[in-house]
Amino acid sequence: MSRLLQHVREAARLRHLSYRTEQTYVGWVRHFCHFHRDAAGVPRHPKTMAEAEVEAFLNYLANERDVAASTQTQALSALLFLYDAVLALPLDTLDLVRVRKPARLPVVLSKPEVAALLERLRGEHRLIGGLLYGAGLRLSGCLRLRVKDLDFERRQIVVRQGKGRKDRVTLFPDALAGPLRIHLDHVRALHHRDLAEGFGEAKLPHAYAAKHPGAARQFGWQFAFPSARRSEDPRTGQVHRHHRSPSSVQRALKRAVEAAGIEKRATCHTLRYSFATHLLEQGLDLRTLQELLGHAKLATTQIYTHVATTRTLGVASPLDRLAA
Repeated sequence: MSRLLQHVREAARLRHLSYRTEQTYVGWVRHFCHFHRDAAGVPRHPKTMAEAEVEAFLNYLANERDVAASTQTQALSALLFLYDAVLALPLDTLDLVRVRKPARLPVVLSKPEVAALLERLRGEHRLIGGLLYGAGLRLSGCLRLRVKDLDFERRQIVVRQGKGRKDRVTLFPDALAGPLRIHLDHVRALHHRDLAEGFGEAKLPHAYAAKHPGAARQFGWQFAFPSARRSEDPRTGQVHRHHRSPSSVQRALKRAVEAAGIEKRATCHTLRYSFATHLLEQGLDLRTLQELLGHAKLATTQIYTHVATTRTLGVASPLDRLAA
């Protein structure tokens, strides 16, 4: 089993998959093998299984585990990767019970609710919250920002390798320019201390370090929101200062939501939803919003029109007219 999982890791790294995707795929392969045990209770090797066993596992997730549509799709992707990229035994057509993803409208905060929420965030968390709402960033995209991605002169933020591995440019809120400059002064001091202690090399994407020796020590390549502690890269064993943990931001935002008395189920992604909806209500066109959000399809962006419609059309409830 351990040898198989190591082959999965190697195949993931060869294809430049993210570390999180690598961990996810390894987890699903392990789950799949343990689900299909032989008479002695030993997990079966995937080479001894094929479409029938994959179908049984994925249908089990849908029928008995009642997982979300995205969870079943994630498991399917992991197993397709296993048989195609690792075992070189591509699967034929699968007969699956697919979990249907229900059409849900995004949770959106009002402008006063956003203001109350951000008011209760402190320090770096307040800056991150401001970027999630003010630039429409995903939490992962915000935390992966490098210093060089913040263009103060042109007032734009470059999001590198976002969802779908695409780069894009989004808004740089003027209100954050001053606080971000002060924040980056502290980040620079931290970087100089790392260099003095024999560290300070940022992890660079793919083979960039080989092409540009010394770039890893440059301040521009450091994460804009660095972790408080250095850590060892699980893939290379090198010690870097990675970016801040997403869970710390999520916990801080949860506390802020409770302190602000907001009863909606608000998460970090809710600030991105609110960014999109508020821009539509201000009259921004869908195509421009699509570019700012980095959506591949316009249909994905159009969901925000369903949230903003009642306000932008100025439709009054008949009950309000009756009362008048």
